[in-house]
Amino acid sequence: MTSAAIRDQVEDPLLTPKNSAFIVIDYQPVQVSSIRSMDQKELVFNIVHTAKAAVNYSLPIVHSTVNVATGKNQPPIKPLMEVLGKYPTYDRTTINSWEDVEFKKAVEATGRKKLIMTALWTEACLTFPALDALREGYEVYVVCDAVGGTSLAAHEAALRRVQQAGARLISKTQMYCELQRDWARSETVPGFMDVFENWDGFNPEKNAKR
Repeated sequence: MTSAAIRDQVEDPLLTPKNSAFIVIDYQPVQVSSIRSMDQKELVFNIVHTAKAAVNYSLPIVHSTVNVATGKNQPPIKPLMEVLGKYPTYDRTTINSWEDVEFKKAVEATGRKKLIMTALWTEACLTFPALDALREGYEVYVVCDAVGGTSLAAHEAALRRVQQAGARLISKTQMYCELQRDWARSETVPGFMDVFENWDGFNPEKNAKR
């Protein structure tokens, strides 16, 4: 029962804490309430635990919001801010975050070419920056069970579009396992186990608002 030596975490073809960055876009009350591709409670649970993974493995995190500064939209949902509150948010007016100067500079500043991307809606706020990032040579990994669309058809069509362009589709649990890789790396195991946290006590109405 001997683990192989840890591979070069920058050059590893799989996701590692040293070669990937986490992108999270527009998990705001209006967007969450408009999701029809999956149960909204499950979506919130999944994005919160995906964000916890990014924090657990110390990934660079780029968090973007839309129209908060203009007063036309609300800040991110409370459960997500409880995880990411210490990280800056890059507010914008563009639907495609890749067309926001500060957001794109923040992504470039991570120095990472593997982007683990989450956003609402799948058909717009995820698809557009994913396609642009792919065209500029990034590898894009979409956490399918932590994103959602305004209909199941819209969500699935968007996933097909980004996959056809070269994006990799993953789940939150796959993300955890790929970053963890070995139970012997004990310092991140407690955070890993949080992905299986019980739903008990979760109130979607309370947690969907600030």
